[in-house]
Amino acid sequence: MAVPIVSFVGRSNSGKTTFIERVIPELVRAGYKVATVKHAGHGFDLDTEGKDSWRHKQAGASSVMVLSKGSMAMFADVSEEMSVEAVRDRFLDSSYDLIIAEGWKHESYPKIVIIRETVGEIPVSSEGLLAVVSDKPTNFSVPLFGLDDVAGVAALIMKQFPRSRSRLEHELEA
Repeated sequence: MAVPIVSFVGRSNSGKTTFIERVIPELVRAGYKVATVKHAGHGFDLDTEGKDSWRHKQAGASSVMVLSKGSMAMFADVSEEMSVEAVRDRFLDSSYDLIIAEGWKHESYPKIVIIRETVGEIPVSSEGLLAVVSDKPTNFSVPLFGLDDVAGVAALIMKQFPRSRSRLEHELEA
């Protein structure tokens, strides 16, 4: 079974990253193994100029991996923007219970939209919409959570996306 994806969407500076940062520990405490994938619509550069990995990439390597005890990072050329499914299928194994995507508002992933009165709303279809997190009333026919109701949103996610049976069985055997 494929690892499920839930996407948090909203305007820039609406608090998506902060909310995700607060919901992850709730899921982890409940035993979830979570991966995140962030959409950077305007491109990005994570590697630091002058570091060995940057120098390898500048020299022409198509992919550069940096490994240390307990960590791995990869910088790779891609011919086009990848979908979250493609990232999941290529880089994540079935040991994950959930992928939280930040962005991809036009994709068909189940979504939680963050709306702040100060930054406004984004156009979002109610199709696939799981919930709204907002500091103002909305007209969507899905659960509405306040900006501080992290536990409520985590509970909704856990209900909608129960932990994978294979991970639970593996933990019971250990």
